[in-house]
Amino acid sequence: MNAVFKEQIVKRQPSSMDAVKRAGLVVAVLAISVLAFSFIPPFAPVLILAAGFGAWYFMSFLKVEYEYAFTDGELDIDIIYNRSRRKRLFSAKVNEFDIMAHVDDKMRAGEFSGAAETLDYSSGVVGNDTYAFLINYKGKRTKIIIEPNAVMLKALATVLTRRRLHVKP
Repeated sequence: MNAVFKEQIVKRQPSSMDAVKRAGLVVAVLAISVLAFSFIPPFAPVLILAAGFGAWYFMSFLKVEYEYAFTDGELDIDIIYNRSRRKRLFSAKVNEFDIMAHVDDKMRAGEFSGAAETLDYSSGVVGNDTYAFLINYKGKRTKIIIEPNAVMLKALATVLTRRRLHVKP
């Protein structure tokens, strides 16, 4: 049997909440700077450097990419922060998916409405390649949103039957 391996990187688009978080971190650093110079001037440079480093560190968590890896019937989804830190978010056999369809598919909206939890591992912008699938994951009926390209979708189709995979024409 030939091993099948496909991978794809999807960059999450910055949201307006990300901009608010960045602005909040900058305001916090400025406030710490003013307070440090006002109340404890000898330690001000150290506190300002520590606050600046902390803001830089937390801002790096706002640069997010998702990596989809399909290997011999199993789909793994990792999150990558700032192109340096990686964490596994999801891993399951594709044949365990109950249904997979485009997120705007009105005919299957009823099936997706029964999900107890929704996890979005896409760019955050609904497009032609934005799909969702249902799976019993960690004891919950979960709807997971992904953005597979044509190659990844074709690889998933090798495992899913036509009855469970509904590709947008």
